[in-house]
Amino acid sequence: MSRPNLLNRLTFRQLQVFQAVYRQQSYSRAAEQLGLTQPAVSAQIRQLEQALEQSLFKYAGKTLHILPAANALASSVQSIFGEVSSLQMELSEIAGTIRGELNLAAVSTAQYVVPHILARFRARYPEVSVRLKVCNRGQALERLAERRDDLVIMGMVPDDANLAFMPILDNELIPIVWPGHPLLTEKGITLEDMTQYYMLMREPGSGTRTAFEEFAARERVSLRHTLELGSNEAIKQGVMAHLGVAILPRLAVQLELASGLLASPSLPGFPLRRSWCTVYPKDRYPTPVTELFLRFVRELLPELNAHFSAPMEPMPGHSVACLPLATE
Repeated sequence: MSRPNLLNRLTFRQLQVFQAVYRQQSYSRAAEQLGLTQPAVSAQIRQLEQALEQSLFKYAGKTLHILPAANALASSVQSIFGEVSSLQMELSEIAGTIRGELNLAAVSTAQYVVPHILARFRARYPEVSVRLKVCNRGQALERLAERRDDLVIMGMVPDDANLAFMPILDNELIPIVWPGHPLLTEKGITLEDMTQYYMLMREPGSGTRTAFEEFAARERVSLRHTLELGSNEAIKQGVMAHLGVAILPRLAVQLELASGLLASPSLPGFPLRRSWCTVYPKDRYPTPVTELFLRFVRELLPELNAHFSAPMEPMPGHSVACLPLATE
């Protein structure tokens, strides 16, 4: 088929539906993502295959197999949509406004950092619509695998060569006890001393829990007494109620430490240092708004590190009455 003929028969809607099916590897999940019926998705794919004179997908039982033509088309569609997004950004710059949409997911520990970044970003680019999903690490990994967001902000990035990531801020994990706890007055305490008390911990797979368990394993310290609570806030309340002790991100307890509601004993090997990072699949073409956000964060890094290493106050130029943030 000649190129002009092909161009006349292709539509952006067909390519959008194809991309959803290709990424979801399912007609039904693609239909759900696009807000269409499954027959409508099937019809769009059928029309696209007729235009290309190539089969793209084949079902074997309930498994959808991706054919070679689909892989070739996926690469071209990614470039096409990337060029369209770049054009949209360029036209916005010509008009004097930057418009677009930024979809983010962040692990729950990063919620102490991300709003500060987004407030500054929205103040500079008010026409950009931002959606933020706060989730646990397991959900963040699932969203990353399913490419549901432009960026995922998390710690402990999986060891995967197909992921692109950028560290944005240190995440210090520190021991937490209630004021007046015996560990605060004893000298030469060790991790084993701390684990004689109930360790209040997040769910399995949590980044903070995983980092602490790995450290305990290296130190050959058994975590015999543990209680699982569903959030950092619940853990803080549990420590204040003398239910147990914990390892938490410093930023999560900074206000309680300053006000004397919680305390942090000196413990060898602490703080455990990790980094929050922006993460996205390398094979996902970053949208212009995503690239703009990453560039903005890089410019903001010195200010972020200076702010979060000092007692928490409003960041310079950060108005308390900031623009609204849409969340899922």
